[in-house]
Amino acid sequence: MQTLLTSVQMRKADEFTIANKPIASIDLMEKAARAFVQSFLKDEFDAKKNIAVFCGKGNNGGDGLAIAHLLLNNGCENVKVYIVNFSEKQSPDFTINLQRIDESKCKKVIVDKPADLKSIKTDIVIDAILGSGLNKPLTGDYADLVNFINKLNKKIYSVDVPTGFPPEGELAAEYNGIKAYKTISFQRPKINFFFPESVLATEKYEVVDIGLDENFIQKQVSDFYLLQESDVNLIFKERKSFTHKGTYGHALIIAGNTNTMGAALLTSMACLHAGAGLTTACIPASGLTALNTVLPEVMALLRNEHTRIENTEKYQSIAIGPGLGISAENEKLLEQLIFAKQPLVIDADGLNILSERRDLLKKLPENSILTPHMKEFDRLFGEHSNWWLRVQTARDKARSMKVVIVLKNQFTFICSPTGQVFINDTGNPAMAQGGMGDVLTGVIVAFLAQKYTALNAAILACNLHGRAGDRLARESVVVSASEVAKQIPLVMRRLANSKTA
Repeated sequence: MQTLLTSVQMRKADEFTIANKPIASIDLMEKAARAFVQSFLKDEFDAKKNIAVFCGKGNNGGDGLAIAHLLLNNGCENVKVYIVNFSEKQSPDFTINLQRIDESKCKKVIVDKPADLKSIKTDIVIDAILGSGLNKPLTGDYADLVNFINKLNKKIYSVDVPTGFPPEGELAAEYNGIKAYKTISFQRPKINFFFPESVLATEKYEVVDIGLDENFIQKQVSDFYLLQESDVNLIFKERKSFTHKGTYGHALIIAGNTNTMGAALLTSMACLHAGAGLTTACIPASGLTALNTVLPEVMALLRNEHTRIENTEKYQSIAIGPGLGISAENEKLLEQLIFAKQPLVIDADGLNILSERRDLLKKLPENSILTPHMKEFDRLFGEHSNWWLRVQTARDKARSMKVVIVLKNQFTFICSPTGQVFINDTGNPAMAQGGMGDVLTGVIVAFLAQKYTALNAAILACNLHGRAGDRLARESVVVSASEVAKQIPLVMRRLANSKTA
């Protein structure tokens, strides 16, 4: 997995690389510029387009100057550099690259104040104004300049980070920075790229390797880690000869109600397709015909107002909540399971019951897994004004309660009992449909039944759930939850094949 660094840590990685490769800082800047240009030209291959490169006077601006020089050398005919002269200070590497620009045929404009810019004829803007050191909203001339650039309504590419966007930490409710089409980030994505608020700053991002020392980066202490396919390969266990249904465990799913049997069916379907040896659905009697018709492989345990789950130890995993409904009877059922001290997967109405019974929340068995979306999370742990604070709370609660919290969004934050946050980046907007959370719960409980640890079950389930959706999204703009459930075994097959290749 990739260790994600703060901006301060990334600067230390720069310094370590320069000192130990060894490589001069100006040469490292040139490598970064080459990596940016290579990515940029894959998107923008029309050499006749007008390109305006806005450069501050720090190292981000130095990157921009090197990029402009390389674009000219790669055949781009209409490149103009705008030097943002709002500060007397300039970095040494900026000075060197400015001299190279002066010696070239590149057109250059000095911008002493935003009012100097009456109109600009350009097709594309490259933003290299301010780098990753900013941690507060833009003010003064910088705010006015960025507002001018955004109003051009041209495609903007940001160098490493959009000007005005803090790489980590709380994001202001009112964002006034660059609104980029794409950010080409160096060596690592910024932590804040994974929060929903980042869509105001950049529609997409790409990470390019600029040759920083990976061993140094991976050894840094961090709270955030980006999951890689290799991590999932290590976790995933292949099926062996002479194994049987008992090998892969018995999962119990307590879900569904008179009008919400779909949730129980989706959760059970996902559990079945993710490989649990036996799956039992604890459902109301009104749902029995639907279960037998749609999922004949799944056993039924009929539920009424007097239901108690006997001998919970015979189940290797238990999930509760999807479509369950909130009632006194279901509250008692959840309480009984919590007092049985067996780890649980709790989703949907199970979480909503906990939000009204904080005493039960404090008694959850260790290694339980909570799978809230944003609103469920805030009902459990209080309102949050931004995603940075929400994830910090999830991290703290997972550690203090010794549970795994799967905080769901396009990028899912898997918070471990040790306080680490693992970010899963599989999945896509085509999956924005009802029932996806039910399927994820079913996959998690299936992997728990197969004796994966709570953390590994959550990591594996989130990754494969998203990967299944990604495969389907190649063919369709909308993906349904049942399609994702049925795609899970195919994704597992590919994973098994990659382990033996």
